[in-house]
Amino acid sequence: MREHVAVAARPDLLLINPGNRAQIYQSLGHDLAAIEPPVWAGLMATFARTHGYSVELLDANAEQLTPAETAARVADVSPLLTAVVVYGHNPSASTQVMPAAGALCRAIRAHAPDTRLLMVGGHVSALPHRTMAEEAVDFVGVGEGVYTIVDLIDALRAGDGPDNVRGVMFRRNGSLHATPHPPLVQHLDREMPGVAWDLLPMDRYRAHNWHGFGESSRTPYASLYTTLGCPYHCSYCCIQAPFKAGERALGLTDSVNSYRMWSARHVVDQIGILVDRYGVRHLKFADEMFVLNPRHVRAICDLIIERGYPLNIWAYARVDTVSDDMPDLLKRAGINWLAVGIEAGAAHVRDDVAKSFTERQIVDTIARIRSAGINVIANYIFGLPEDTLETMQATLDLALELNCEFANFYSAMAYPGSRLYQVALERGWTLPAHWSGYSQHAVDTLPLPTRYLTAREVLRFRDEAFQTYFQRPAYRRMIGDTFGAAAVADIERMAAHTLRREALAG
Repeated sequence: MREHVAVAARPDLLLINPGNRAQIYQSLGHDLAAIEPPVWAGLMATFARTHGYSVELLDANAEQLTPAETAARVADVSPLLTAVVVYGHNPSASTQVMPAAGALCRAIRAHAPDTRLLMVGGHVSALPHRTMAEEAVDFVGVGEGVYTIVDLIDALRAGDGPDNVRGVMFRRNGSLHATPHPPLVQHLDREMPGVAWDLLPMDRYRAHNWHGFGESSRTPYASLYTTLGCPYHCSYCCIQAPFKAGERALGLTDSVNSYRMWSARHVVDQIGILVDRYGVRHLKFADEMFVLNPRHVRAICDLIIERGYPLNIWAYARVDTVSDDMPDLLKRAGINWLAVGIEAGAAHVRDDVAKSFTERQIVDTIARIRSAGINVIANYIFGLPEDTLETMQATLDLALELNCEFANFYSAMAYPGSRLYQVALERGWTLPAHWSGYSQHAVDTLPLPTRYLTAREVLRFRDEAFQTYFQRPAYRRMIGDTFGAAAVADIERMAAHTLRREALAG
């Protein structure tokens, strides 16, 4: 009697999260950088499922798969549509994922040439024509990508062309064609009800090294959105790239608000799944700005407190969005870290990039947050358009004065999708030769020049400022007093890493 062997049905959609931590972070990627769950890919999976499609998700970054290994998996699964999702830890990290995404697409094309291949994401939406021209894909998605995916599945199922697919670019007879942009997703609770956690390797994700200060472990870890979009339009930020395309289809302007929210109850129900099913304690609110809408923030915090979830959360805030009584509530909800964009020490440098708050506001806000027992990750940018050596020194001096529990020192980049990128093109500023050069920690990192400084001067100052901050005895004493000797040892290991920089060679 012949044995009956069950054959798995061909999925409608395979979503892939590409990644190459070694290229993006050099040696920092081995055990210091976080391994983030691909939240956008997880949301897309849920969106497709709500429309009745079968979905699989492959996190090649978390599983540390080579392009060839990933391509072999694609061939085994043989989905109707394969979508490579180009997002990073934050919106500005999308571009630096492109080398891994491009290598993956080339490997899939070589190993499984019949695969119908779509690329979506922030960088892709910012530069769809260039992406289509340079990458080995059949389709490029413009906008958030979710409507494009489900429309394209419908078209492939029916054997139709992509002409009626919303927000897609494709080739026909040697020419590029594009369809009208889709709308933004408006009913988040109903249309994108959470991340498809069951499709992800949840045991592989870990928090940032600083997020685990004073903790016995950096796992289990997860991140999720409570909102999408952002009402602000900082010139150096590219967050609006995947959202603004859809707004133009609605006849709206680039200045319109792309900000939308999941309900507080829905967000906390998602947290409950992470806590109860996966044992998550360390959590990131990945919103571009979590501490923004007071009613939304308070409702989420009240529900977390009511349910008693034991969490170690970090989230983003602005200097001018943290009201006087907010820090105490955030702390009681388990928000132990807030990342605050200070950006620059000189007021006119901040004003030039739409961060018009005073140094007094900065100092008072940081003090108020820390007095509630919340740690601060202060974010600074060197090389903004109005920066000189003197103003960058003022930024470093402010960082040393504030002496926050952690600090990120960035070089200004003209990320595709930002207004600064358009300015760089218009003024003929030299941009990185490869997409990996947009990473802050890569070998080929190349920041923008300022009106007064070269890119080399900016990068050198940034790297020296990093060492100045983290090597200080006063900082390490504060870390030891706050988190213990293990955290000090972690800082010492981090500061011992030397980044190789082509721009500083010679």
